[in-house]
Amino acid sequence: MPMKPLILASASPRRAELLEQIGLAFRVQPADVDETVPAGEPAEQYVERLAREKAQSVARHNPDSLVLGSDTSVVLQGDILGKPGSVAEAQAMLARLSGQAHQVMTAVALAEGAHCQSRLVVTSVRFRALSDAEIDAYVASGEPMDKAGGYGIQGLGGIFVSELKGSYSAVVGLPLQETAGLLAEAGHPVWRNWRCSKESQT
Repeated sequence: MPMKPLILASASPRRAELLEQIGLAFRVQPADVDETVPAGEPAEQYVERLAREKAQSVARHNPDSLVLGSDTSVVLQGDILGKPGSVAEAQAMLARLSGQAHQVMTAVALAEGAHCQSRLVVTSVRFRALSDAEIDAYVASGEPMDKAGGYGIQGLGGIFVSELKGSYSAVVGLPLQETAGLLAEAGHPVWRNWRCSKESQT
């Protein structure tokens, strides 16, 4: 059975790159949802709820498509570290992360019509101690400004990570194993879209 059209409900280029990595064709239609963290909502619940809301909001207007929604939060000592709103905020976030272990919580949701399934992945990441000079240089590069927690593990910020326990792709922005699992459960295994080497050579 041919796979239904797939929509990524996110403007993140990193999530798009990860879907391309596993051989999926899709179009991008970013979801417009309120990402405010309600007082008292646990980080795990917040991340999974947001992923589901993103997928469902786009699926409502695309009933004949599969819609992937995802959300990532960096959590340090119970605090959700969002995207820094200023240079000073980015510097402060990185100073807090320096030498510490934190959790990266990424949820992925697959919506098909009114049906929605989701998965939450929690990865432990530890930073080595960072100097003020390298924090300043990293912030000056601009890389931290559009990323949860103020860093990108797949970019320059990768040199700060001393230990990772869990899913690397989830830290980048989309847990590939869980994404493929949701698609398989919906009857669309990712591997069915893979081209054989003979096809790719013609």
